[in-house]
Amino acid sequence: MKFNTKAIHAGQKPEETSGAVMPPVFHTSTYAQKAPNDHQGYDYARVGNPTRTALEKLIAGLEEADECACFSSGVAAIDAILKTLKPGDHVISTNDLYGGSYRLFTQVFEPYGIDFSFVDMTNIEEVDQAIQKNTRLIWIETPTNPLLRIIDIDAVTNLIKNSDILSVVDNTFASPYLQQPLLLGADVVMHSTTKYLGGHSDVIGGAVASSNKEFMEKIKFQVKTTGAVPGPTDCYLILRGIKTLHVRVERSVQNAKKIADFLTTHPRVGTVYYPGLKSHAQHQLASRQMNDFGAMLSFTMTEDSIESAFDVMKKTKIFTLAESLGGVESLISHPASMTHGSIPKDVREAAGLMDSLIRLSVGIEDVEDLIEDLNQAFE
Repeated sequence: MKFNTKAIHAGQKPEETSGAVMPPVFHTSTYAQKAPNDHQGYDYARVGNPTRTALEKLIAGLEEADECACFSSGVAAIDAILKTLKPGDHVISTNDLYGGSYRLFTQVFEPYGIDFSFVDMTNIEEVDQAIQKNTRLIWIETPTNPLLRIIDIDAVTNLIKNSDILSVVDNTFASPYLQQPLLLGADVVMHSTTKYLGGHSDVIGGAVASSNKEFMEKIKFQVKTTGAVPGPTDCYLILRGIKTLHVRVERSVQNAKKIADFLTTHPRVGTVYYPGLKSHAQHQLASRQMNDFGAMLSFTMTEDSIESAFDVMKKTKIFTLAESLGGVESLISHPASMTHGSIPKDVREAAGLMDSLIRLSVGIEDVEDLIEDLNQAFE
């Protein structure tokens, strides 16, 4: 089954009691049992819900995974993954990382005795040198947020092939339409389903998918025990969003390519970060690893200051100044003060995230309108 068909049909079947084509929204907190532990697969809604099950089967199908567990947010999914570790364990991550992930790693889990190393994961030698005897997890974010660096999933996972180190890929920026990490050797893939999978900026959610049965048992234990689960309506909205994932992302990528080309020629723009550009350091890797280059891009201003970035962002009329990404509408944001504001300035700048950096999440509007909007904002 091809991906476009999977997005609509993977793991799905008409609802048994009514024949409903779309899974119903099961609003219930508990389920009737014939006798203790004699039920129809569900006993309490924190543990499982039929609408959530339909979503989990769909995401597992798209990521070529045996199982998936859904959560109330992307960071809740990350939290559950890290809770499979124990004090004294060591994690390697990229130094160009989503601010929410960095905050969770350093401010929540470091105090509990989990050690983290943040390295340039585009350099495989740095990853190799960072591996310690107590390394238990490698966190791969690719493309990275917000500098759109591409990490070689196959190369990183080959480093740890015969070890007990787990590889996890945050696939949020790419979506399974553009990249399938498990087929490239990763053990686990996670998503903020808020973004491309939901696709309409109207729901928050997260997901973890894997074919590692032992790991997924630990994740399902977290679902049951800590309870950071999505409600049935949230699951329904993400299910509905996934049905059009392929057509939305395809259009957004087409737009992003044209906007990247426009930005490279504008005199007020410094560096454009987009893996679809041949000038991008990992363009060839992105061509091999991804089905296309994505709809996220970032750029700096020639006047490298917060003021120059703010001056542009306050003038846009179609691009909305807002956090998040992956919706049908185009968004513009300032990572240094918004999505990555929790990362200290010296750490941000050491990774290359400058004050004038602007991040775009390109939507599905008419690309000529989007380019004109940016052009007038530069004036």
